Amino acid sequence: MKIPLVDLEAQNASIREPLESAAIRVIRSGSYGLGPEVEGFEDAFAHYCEAPYAVAVNSGTSALQLALLACGVGPGDEVITVAFTFVATVAAIRFTGARPVLIDIEPRAWTIDASAVRAAVTPRTKAIVPVHLHGRPADMTALTALAEEYDLWLVEDGSQAHGARHGGRRVGGIGDVGAFSFYPAKPLGALGEGGAIITQDPEIAQRARLLRNWGQTRKGEHDLAGFNMRMDALQAAMLRVKLNHVDLWSEARERHACRYARGLADSIAYHPLALAGCSDVHHVFAIEIANRDRVRADLARAGIETGIHYPRPVHLEPAHANLGYSRGDFPVAERISERTLSLPLFAEMSEGQVDEVCDVARAAMRKG
Repeated sequence: MKIPLVDLEAQNASIREPLESAAIRVIRSGSYGLGPEVEGFEDAFAHYCEAPYAVAVNSGTSALQLALLACGVGPGDEVITVAFTFVATVAAIRFTGARPVLIDIEPRAWTIDASAVRAAVTPRTKAIVPVHLHGRPADMTALTALAEEYDLWLVEDGSQAHGARHGGRRVGGIGDVGAFSFYPAKPLGALGEGGAIITQDPEIAQRARLLRNWGQTRKGEHDLAGFNMRMDALQAAMLRVKLNHVDLWSEARERHACRYARGLADSIAYHPLALAGCSDVHHVFAIEIANRDRVRADLARAGIETGIHYPRPVHLEPAHANLGYSRGDFPVAERISERTLSLPLFAEMSEGQVDEVCDVARAAMRKG
């Protein structure tokens, strides 16, 4: 593709020397699992998220699963989350033995409709998992109030929103616990897989640390039935380098997103906006359009890669059909999934590339 959806090669080229130096440091250290490198990243990421504790793990899915388990979520519990998200959100809930209870999205930011959460609370409800979709925070003010009213855990899925703010606070550290992914294409991405848990609660942090490492309190002694979900030293080293640049990359994506919004203002039906008092780190620049598939094909013919985040809401995925939902249950999520298209967006894009995408997209949309 002439213009890719993301360009990790360009990102890594800009910091190649420190990445290579960090890799050599790990190779020479002889320490490749948990150890000083992972601890150093945990300290740095906790500081970045303005929280006292971070627990590094092997993926965002593991982070969310362990966050829920550390809160005591398990079989017989219900966890409220959103129908329009990557399937890992719902999968992580199911991995705990709990049942996901889905909610539609609100139409402004495409995050969980906080006004619909109250009706979903039952005596079995144990937690709420808002997803900060595409880098836009959910309504944490309303959700925090609901969680306090019903004595529920509030577990943030911040996998797409590293550095985003709600009311001046970094996401991930607003609820009881936050989960992040470091999949390579995320706002903060590893050179492989990784994830982290953020919390203000020392007991949750300690329980998560035990769970990620077979429940081991000391060598050969296991107090909990845990997992092998450790972050490796090499990914921690790469993330320590990249963390120094994540806000600058987000600022660059914001400039490109604003240029897209101006260039496509008269052509698209809508593009989601952050809620009042929130920032948007623009993990994805998604638009809502008619004739999505034809416009996407025209962009592909011009050498422009696009994405769809996401082509089906979770309740319409065959893997989760046994949750018992049907088409029509979440109309906003269903409409957006049929009409959304993600345009190329990465910090290293040029203005000329953004303008070229706009030109080709406008021409495709004029065809009707």
